[in-house]
Amino acid sequence: MLLFYLNYTRNVCINPSSFTPFPQTTSLQDPHVENCNKASTLHLAVFYGALYTLAIGTGGTKPNISTTGADQFDDFDPKEKNHKLSFFNWWMFSIFFGTLFANTVLVYIQDNVGWALGYGLPTLGLLISILIFLAGTPFYRHQLPSASPFTRMAKVPVAALRKWRVTLPSDPKELDEFNLEEYAKKGNFRIDSTPTLRFLNKAAVKTGSTSPWMLCSVTQVEETKQRLRMIPILAATFIPSTMIAQVNTLFVKQGTTLDRSLGSFKIPRASLAGFVTLSMLVSVVLYDRFFVRIMQRVTKNPRGITLLQRMGIGMVFHVFIMVVASLTERYRLHLAKQHGVVESGGQVPITILVLLPQFVLMGTADAFLEVAKIEFFYDQAPENMKSLGTSFAMTTLGMGNFISSFLLSTVSHITKKHGHKGWILNNLNASHLDYYYAFFAVLNVFNVIFFLFMTKMYVYKAEISDSIKVLTEELRETTYKASNEGDSIKGRITSEL
Repeated sequence: MLLFYLNYTRNVCINPSSFTPFPQTTSLQDPHVENCNKASTLHLAVFYGALYTLAIGTGGTKPNISTTGADQFDDFDPKEKNHKLSFFNWWMFSIFFGTLFANTVLVYIQDNVGWALGYGLPTLGLLISILIFLAGTPFYRHQLPSASPFTRMAKVPVAALRKWRVTLPSDPKELDEFNLEEYAKKGNFRIDSTPTLRFLNKAAVKTGSTSPWMLCSVTQVEETKQRLRMIPILAATFIPSTMIAQVNTLFVKQGTTLDRSLGSFKIPRASLAGFVTLSMLVSVVLYDRFFVRIMQRVTKNPRGITLLQRMGIGMVFHVFIMVVASLTERYRLHLAKQHGVVESGGQVPITILVLLPQFVLMGTADAFLEVAKIEFFYDQAPENMKSLGTSFAMTTLGMGNFISSFLLSTVSHITKKHGHKGWILNNLNASHLDYYYAFFAVLNVFNVIFFLFMTKMYVYKAEISDSIKVLTEELRETTYKASNEGDSIKGRITSEL
């Protein structure tokens, strides 16, 4: 809304080094910075204020929206549990459907009509979404608020360290724990003690002190273990998130050097990410409607494949994406040299659709990795820390952008040493993005190896109900009946022949 106000009140061009000048001044099609009115201090304050407000708002809403949606399903109802297995697929579908609108329709409006209308339409959409949210609030299932999860988690290692000399009892039942009735009153779930990360179990050893920083319940200890077990998986998602950051940076930058014309229509530069979105939308539908059902028959798993397996497939896709991107860039540089546009940085006479494979593969990878990532951190988080779990998935995207900026500046600096031109220059025709993408491919290979090593040691959180077991048995019975029906049909055909 702040950006809408800024562009509505006055046509200004804010030109920080990291932003492209806004194409609207005396003429809506005039891209020249010298024709822009200089931004005042107020305009800059509103502009940066809007960006930071957007970042804060997104950080607060995204983890909670997905969590609130998933919480509407009852884990103790097998039918609702089954529907919940598809929730994150369709939640991600709706998110990317909105992204597709932003990357196509809104970008076209901003480039050809004006930024005021381009920001005004999302503002109107947000107002409508708030009204829909408020209308549905009375019907939502609400999780009761609890104490700070960070404080609750911090108490366990502190208590364990303070009792590091204490001997663990052989029987876990001797550890401190509340009665089931106590958990039932608060709407929480009791978790039994596990042998992993045994040192933390000392936090639940009874020594006479009842201080919360000296004595923790078994459930509290196990919740902390769950969070700690997720950290290596979280670290393994940073590199794939770095690859995602290339879509709106280097991938788009590549597109600006190519022919963007499709007949009389010219593809807007910012719309290139729409190919990723469209690919992701198609892939999610195919995954949920076909891939899961096929794999259910093979693995007898209600999810088709496990969440970590799904994430792993997405990470393998990232290796192929960077290999394809490197080969495509190598071909583009060859044509640039062939047509003599290396030094001038002119347009390479080849259609922008040559970049389509790397964009489509990125969307397919997102259908596996990004959806599974959100569902994994939600599913494996303790029951009273679901929002904190999904915030992990959002954190990886932020870390990916930071790592991307760090690698870009570092590689650019290193490759310019000793009189070399460098891999990454403002003139892409004189750069070597093919080497940079190859470096990313190798980086992804090492990340896949690290991920596989971490998944072998990972222990899934125990289900809080037997609904998943019920679903598994139903799946086996369905497969068994289908198999028997097929055999009987074959038998009848054979007898008739």
